[in-house]
Amino acid sequence: MDERTLVRLEFDKIKRRLAAMACSPLGRERAEALRPAADEDTVRRLQEETAEASRFLRVEASFTFSGWHDIREALQRAVQGGILDGLSLYRTGETLATAGKIRSFLAARKAQYPLLHGMSEGIGDFGELARRILGTVLPGGEVQDHASPALAEIRGRLARARAEVKEILDRFVRSPANRKYLQDPIVTVREGRYVVPVKQEYRKQVPGLVHDQSASGATLFVEPLPVVEKNNQVRRLEAAEKREVEKILAELTRRVAASGEEIAAALDALGRLDFVLARGELALRLNAVSPVLSGRASLELRGARHPLIPGRAVPIDIRLGTGFRTLVVTGPNTGGKTVTLKTVGLLVLMAQAGLHVPAESCSLGVFRHVFADIGDEQSIEDSLSTFSSHMRNIIDILARADADSLVLLDELGAGTDPTEGAALGRAVLEALHGRGARTIATTHYAELKEFATSIPGAANASMEFDARTLEPTYRLVIGRPGRSYAFAIAERLGLPPELVARARGYLKPEQVRVEALLRELEQAQGEAARAREEAETLRAEARALKAKYEEQWREFQAKRARLLERAAEEAEAQLRRLRREAEAVIRDLRTRAADEDARARERAIQEARERLRLLEAHRMFPAAAEAAAEAPRDLRPGETVYLPRYGQYGSVVLPARGEEVLVQVGALKVSLPLADVRRVPEGPGAPGAGTTIAALAFRKAAEIVPELDLRGRRVEEGLAEADRYLDDAVVAGLSRVSLIHGKGTGALRSAIHEMLRGDPRVKEFRLGDHTEGGSGVTVVTLKT
Repeated sequence: MDERTLVRLEFDKIKRRLAAMACSPLGRERAEALRPAADEDTVRRLQEETAEASRFLRVEASFTFSGWHDIREALQRAVQGGILDGLSLYRTGETLATAGKIRSFLAARKAQYPLLHGMSEGIGDFGELARRILGTVLPGGEVQDHASPALAEIRGRLARARAEVKEILDRFVRSPANRKYLQDPIVTVREGRYVVPVKQEYRKQVPGLVHDQSASGATLFVEPLPVVEKNNQVRRLEAAEKREVEKILAELTRRVAASGEEIAAALDALGRLDFVLARGELALRLNAVSPVLSGRASLELRGARHPLIPGRAVPIDIRLGTGFRTLVVTGPNTGGKTVTLKTVGLLVLMAQAGLHVPAESCSLGVFRHVFADIGDEQSIEDSLSTFSSHMRNIIDILARADADSLVLLDELGAGTDPTEGAALGRAVLEALHGRGARTIATTHYAELKEFATSIPGAANASMEFDARTLEPTYRLVIGRPGRSYAFAIAERLGLPPELVARARGYLKPEQVRVEALLRELEQAQGEAARAREEAETLRAEARALKAKYEEQWREFQAKRARLLERAAEEAEAQLRRLRREAEAVIRDLRTRAADEDARARERAIQEARERLRLLEAHRMFPAAAEAAAEAPRDLRPGETVYLPRYGQYGSVVLPARGEEVLVQVGALKVSLPLADVRRVPEGPGAPGAGTTIAALAFRKAAEIVPELDLRGRRVEEGLAEADRYLDDAVVAGLSRVSLIHGKGTGALRSAIHEMLRGDPRVKEFRLGDHTEGGSGVTVVTLKT
């Protein structure tokens, strides 16, 4: 990719944002060196890495990638034979320990994050070396006492020697005889030796070595003679300590140098992981998506946003390479044409660099080259005007562009005579179009709008402009050339109307006709867009309602299944009880009718058993037989019918007309095909006859509504009606109902509440909220 194009499209700013999200200098260096790839396999691998990193950061929120350092300089010094200081060694040990933790963390999640795990495999096992370093060196770089037996012994002797010196000097400064010689009764250190502050005039009274004096010269720091030898012993032990520490640091440095290549590889792996996780973090911050690679030089962006525009940028929809390969964008100044070009170019560069793009969806092919001529590049140093700078860029583009190139041209042909500029612009577009390059060009020239209309594979687009407010909407409309709105904008800004009218009069007749046609086209497309938006809104509402009623239907089916199961169990129990009673009757008949004719007696017994068999056969409504029966065509108003598809019973409202019949199911009237309706047979097994629990439950479920209006009832009437209603609600399987008693004097409400408190059917009850009727309604939750 051309470096100037990357700068024009502000890819460098994206790299700086990416670098700021890295945890280490190694990750930041990779971010700053990022460039778009031109190979589809490379782009796909980079995108998969970013997607996995983004998912990792969302799921593993507690994971931290910090705790390691850039130790490349220290490592190089160690490999070259230098001795590392304690702080450098501690940072090395901390880095190796953290690297091991990161490697173990990703190894345990290899299946979830295979790409990140693959990167972590470059981290070797430095557990022993890290433990040795961290067990020897403290965080500040100081070597611990137990780093070696010799160091422990030296430091023990050194501590005792220092204590002896301090003890002698403490006695000296506490002595009343010596106090008058001292500036302050303290013990301090000068040049590594313990001294006391002696007044200048008493120098001879305190024999010893002078190591320093105050700025005024009034105080001398004297090492009294009794502690000189003790201080010498301290210095000898300090030198021995230093030699032992250097020996320990040298041994640790040799161990680090011996693993230099492996540690360098681990640092590289950590830097790569840091860089990939920074890409994932940027994707999350931008609410970006992974582009779908289409395999051909094309792009389709929906809801695309420029990532560097603060606040909520207006998203754009744009496509190129499918249906047309050259797009001419027109419209007024400040309408967003340049931003659209930069958005397309920057998002393509981001995608090919392995970054996710801020859009609702993105599909694109991989472009081998991206060229951009955007902005005012006038150069005083090179004696180039704006037009000359643009032409130099365009000449370079024409020399290199091909069918795998994306070309972005801003204000093509501007900066010179309009007629010549338009002619040059058209020639440039024809050349790029002929080579198959994917081109987006912005312009004000009508000649280029005509080019996009007349050439196959080219299309017009415009930046939408609100003609009423004369404000841009920043939305791109493909398929419609735009107007400049120069006269309207000039008039709104205060240009006298007579001057605007005079200017309009200078337009050629064909220009006036084109302007009128564009205005009518804008109006028609605007109305179509509003109609489309309204249709989308209605479609969304319909989908929401469909989902809502499908959920309610599933709940009803589940409730119906539970009700059927419970009713079947109760019917079976009742049937078993009836059979036992019937068998007892038969035994009694046999006993009492022993003297009757045997044939008549057995005939009576068989008839009784046949009646029992029929009772068992009709204990539930035969839905399967109903479904298999033919559709009835002579249904009468008021007749009860069964709807196999919905598992419901209803009542015929009007006689059948053609192939449909109007049926009332509960409070709902629906027109149904006769094929979906079955006549309910009369007799003891028919639903509605009250012969089975299942039939009763079905009828109640079909007829009952979830609220009962008791307003105007006396207390006794209201309580009786509420009691019956609760029975029906329980049988129908309702879980919550509303009793509307009104506010009034509150007598009916109090009586109902008193009844509900001891009712075994009631789980709980409460007054309604402001959306349910307030204190005029009691909401009852029933036991299920």
